[in-house]
This record gives sequence, structure tokens and C-alpha cells, in this order.
Amino acid sequence: MFMTPGSVLGNWFRGLLSIGILVGAGLLLHRWYDSLPSSVVETRTTDGNVTEIHRPLSAIERISIWRPDWDRLTAMLGGALVLLIWSFSGRFLNVRLLRKADPRGQPRLHPATAVSLQRPDGTILHLETQGAVTAQTVILTHGWGMHRGAWAYLARDWQNQFRLVLWDLPGLGKSSRPKNRDYSLEKMAHDLKAVVDASGAQPVILMGHSIGGMIILTFCRLYPELLGSRVSKLVLVHTSFKNPVETIALHTLLSALQKPLIEPLLVLQIVLSPVLWLMNWLSYLNGSAHQSTTRTGFAGQESREQLDFVTSFFPRASPAVLARGSFGMLRYDATETLKQITIPVLVFTGDLDPVTLPQAGQKIAETVPQGQIQMLAPAKHFGMIEHNAKFAKAAAVFCNSSSM
Repeated sequence: MFMTPGSVLGNWFRGLLSIGILVGAGLLLHRWYDSLPSSVVETRTTDGNVTEIHRPLSAIERISIWRPDWDRLTAMLGGALVLLIWSFSGRFLNVRLLRKADPRGQPRLHPATAVSLQRPDGTILHLETQGAVTAQTVILTHGWGMHRGAWAYLARDWQNQFRLVLWDLPGLGKSSRPKNRDYSLEKMAHDLKAVVDASGAQPVILMGHSIGGMIILTFCRLYPELLGSRVSKLVLVHTSFKNPVETIALHTLLSALQKPLIEPLLVLQIVLSPVLWLMNWLSYLNGSAHQSTTRTGFAGQESREQLDFVTSFFPRASPAVLARGSFGMLRYDATETLKQITIPVLVFTGDLDPVTLPQAGQKIAETVPQGQIQMLAPAKHFGMIEHNAKFAKAAAVFCNSSSM
């Protein structure tokens, strides 16, 4: 799973659905238990007199004497159990039973050299470096709601071809939250500049997925003098050049809903962050988050490992952090920056991506002076994972090339 301003409606719907499933199970259980006999009639004989006494039953006794049958009580209990199983185990049906296994398994990042960067706003950025020390340095910036682990597939496929610098965006992964609660793209672009400085290598290649690409384009606006000297190339993956609400499927409708609905829901997400956190975990456990990831992130060739890999990032991130970062994306526009980028740029798009329509990537590739585009197909917003081998190979060829 992942987070963009346009996805807030779906996140709320899944969360409320997850609460509804759990509440429904509780109501059915309560009605079933309430319908069980609460007492039994016992007869006692005293001095030849027989008397009937109604003895209250304990909860354990009420349940233990009940026997299932083809009746309303059994149906209520069965319905409650089905809803409970769905609430806490639905993801196994989505992941284990409905998806093929990946023969290579799910990759993990290898232990790496870790560095902490203290930023002026109080953020402590977590960086990790891995790969061949003498190889070309590539700085990887992940998508919103994820962390540096999102690059595990690329790190596995590239092995030691490149020196990789992976970092967690503020408030995600092992990076702390800024004390001033600034999650603007400008703030994160300044953070990226600090990562470039700390990389100790020049020139470097910048690669970003989704908001990671937006941060890179914002970096280009703020630090144009570094393009060609400290930064030699850009790789933009499933990313937009302006407010992502305007480059998403149904963008006309969602743009109209931005002010009256999407922004108020983001504010509510900040206020009710603990409640949203619980709802997000429930939607992960019941599998509704996996279904959403499938609809927007994958095109049908994903493995069970890939599906759970992407979805598992979602419940771990703070809803308040995600909402504040989404507000930052709503104010984003790099249209004028594109034509000022004079270094080579490779843009990856997914032909079926509903989160960032392929036209957005085409616009970037056509506008930057040295742009080229690589279409992943069939692919949606996580084409670089669904087609990880093809993505890694194409990106490596570009990064190793001496020119366009």
C-alpha cells in the first residue's frame, strides 16, 4: 500500500469497512449469547415436597450446554465467526490462495553501513550504504508511506553493480519526525541535498519513486547549480510533475473534490491518527488493503510475496505523517522546472498506472532536454517491483551509459 492525496478516500472507506466488519461480528456474537438460556429449572425435594428452582447459569455454562442445529442461533454464531476470521485472516486468502509464489522469494536488504544525519529542524535522517564502494553511487528515494526497504528488489537484482545510498524520508522508517511538522516537498528536497553531501561521492545519480521523484524535481528547482556537477543523471519512476490529484485516474472529479472533501479528510486523519492507525492494521489483516494495492499497484502478474511486500508498509506508517506529506504534494508543481534540467533523465511509467497516469511521465520525458521514457507493461504504480528484473536491467543500462 502507499499514500497520495487522491488515495485518502479509499483509505477512509477501507478503514470504515474494516471497523464495520469487526463491529458486525461483535453484534452477532452478542445477539447469539443473549439468546442462550440464562437459567435452568432444577427440582428439589424437601420433606416430601417437590419445588422447582430457576438457577442462573454462568457464562461458561450457558455456552457449554448449547448445541448447534439448523436454526437462527447457529446461523448467528456462524456469521460472527466468518466475520471474525475475515477481520483477522482475510489477507491469507488474498495472498496465499489467490497469488502464485515467487520462486526467488521475498528479498530483504542486506546489513549495511548506517549513518544518522541531524537536520536543523530536528529531524534525524537514517541513511544506509551498500554495494561496491568504488562503483557509481545511486541515491534512492522511496515513495510516500514506505521506507528504504522498498528498494529491496532493486538492491537484489543489482547486487554489487552500484554503490547504493538508501534513506528514509522524515517520519518514515527509522528517520524521526521534524519538530516543526514540516513535510513540504521543499523540506524533503533540502534533506535530499544533505544526503547528497553525505554520500561522499560525485557525481551521483538520483532515483525516486512516486513522491521520491517529486522530491528530486523539487531538488532540481532549488539546487540547479548542482546538476551536472554533483548530480549526473535522474531516474524518475511512476512520478508526476505537478499536484498528483491532477495526474491520477478520475482527476477531473478528484480535483473538484480536493477542497471540499479530500483536504478536510486529511485534517481529520491528523486529528484521529490513532484511530486511523487501528483501521489501517485491520484493513491489512482482513485483506482489503491488499485488494486496493492490487487495483492500483499491480497489473496481474504480481506474486504473493510482491503483493504483501508492498501492502505491509501501509499500516506501519503514522496516518498523521502521511496526511501532512499529502498536503505537501497538493502544493507541488514542477512544470517550469522540467525545461531547466539539462542532465540526462530516464522516466519509467506503467501503461495501466491509475495513480500516476502514463501521460505524466510522457510529459516529463518530452519536456526535459535530455529525456527518455521506458514503459513497463502491463504495469501500474509498482511496475518496478512487478517487473523488477526488466526495471533493474533498463535502469542499469541508463546509469552505466556515458551519454544519451
